[in-house]
Amino acid sequence: MNNQTITILGAGYVGLTTAALLAHSGYKIYLIEPNQKRLSVIKTGKSFFYEQGLDPIIKSAIDDGNLVPTDSYKDSIPNSNVVFSCVGTPDNPDGSSNLTYVFGAAEEAAKYMKSNTIYIQKSTVPVGTGERIKEIFSKLKNKIDYVSNPEFLREGTALYDTLYFDRVVAGNDNKKTVKQVLDIYRELEKHRDKIAKIAKIDIKPHQGQYISTSLNSAELIKVTSNAFLALKISFANSIAKLADKVDADIIEVMDAVGADKRIGRAFLNAGRGYGGGCFPKDVSGLISSGIQNGVHLDIMEAAQSLNETMPGYIVEKLQAKIGGNLQGKKVAVLGLSFKAGTSDVRRSPGVLLANSLDKARARVTTFDPQANGEAAEDLRKSIIQCQSIEDAIKDVDAMIVATEWPEFLNYSPSKLAKAAKNGKIFVDAINRFSKADIKNAGLTYIGVGR
Repeated sequence: MNNQTITILGAGYVGLTTAALLAHSGYKIYLIEPNQKRLSVIKTGKSFFYEQGLDPIIKSAIDDGNLVPTDSYKDSIPNSNVVFSCVGTPDNPDGSSNLTYVFGAAEEAAKYMKSNTIYIQKSTVPVGTGERIKEIFSKLKNKIDYVSNPEFLREGTALYDTLYFDRVVAGNDNKKTVKQVLDIYRELEKHRDKIAKIAKIDIKPHQGQYISTSLNSAELIKVTSNAFLALKISFANSIAKLADKVDADIIEVMDAVGADKRIGRAFLNAGRGYGGGCFPKDVSGLISSGIQNGVHLDIMEAAQSLNETMPGYIVEKLQAKIGGNLQGKKVAVLGLSFKAGTSDVRRSPGVLLANSLDKARARVTTFDPQANGEAAEDLRKSIIQCQSIEDAIKDVDAMIVATEWPEFLNYSPSKLAKAAKNGKIFVDAINRFSKADIKNAGLTYIGVGR
């Protein structure tokens, strides 16, 4: 056990995951969350969002007294050697990053931090943000070290990605400070197999990299990583549209393209496009950051525009197959979270598909294993949310699978066909199903680029 006390600002995906894991690594953790509804849930030993394996980690850390959820800066930060900022960074209407919470958290923390505290920024921020926060801290009597430490976790696999990381990046010109930050993760690495057992996630031999950089480089690394992955998805979708025109199969194409080790197969998956709280925001934020610095990132603007067309493209394919008019047709959308393994519906293609179908005056039903509650506010009022796959697909003219939940991937095609008494159209918006299996069940298959 070490005697270091850490305060984490913000209990979203990054903050709550980081806090729970570090609390199992020998640290005393204060977790600040101003949202009283979220805070009350966390105090019961649960997460307010779905993330596999996270609840038992939270509960045992709180029961042991190593994780203290609170809304008080005053009661936590003066006792801490390290402060992690994990607050939200939503985008503005123009695509730039809204840094209100980032600067607000830094200014509030500045009132209470003791000398030689390390302030670590994990929130995804545009390059140059750290220099502005350092200006805030430079006015203090106490010396505060600022480090950029971008997160790379994926929703749905947040615990695994944090425990068995590919890389940990810390940006600061002071090598001693950087080492102190990286040592926190080295301590986590010592405990990770024990934590994985509690969370019931797979333990795999893995060696990640510890990378030290300058402050500005660290800030640029995160958004560049996400933007490149988004670019790969949009590239695959652009080729998928061509494949539809020339009767090629995008999966066959990308399997062969991805076999080139210089390219790789990951994220070359065509379908309904990317969503969530990271890719869309980071792409638009990178574009905005470029413009602010006199650099126009045309390639990222093209990727963003292409991605926005994908839900509409899929609806158009269905409309053409169903006879040119969706009015009065009953269509089920299976999957509302932006990806499997999470309840997050931010910028969800599934929600966009459902709303687009409703606008076309179809009768829309939906189901998601975890995201029904979070999706309710984003769905148009006439859309009917169901509590099971069976209820959603009963007597439909068509069904669309929009999220790769195992419940959908493993569902019997013959049962799908039997439920769809009025129509027999199956839209594979994620390109994860066997065309032969769907057709053998008596359904008409529609994929993206297939």
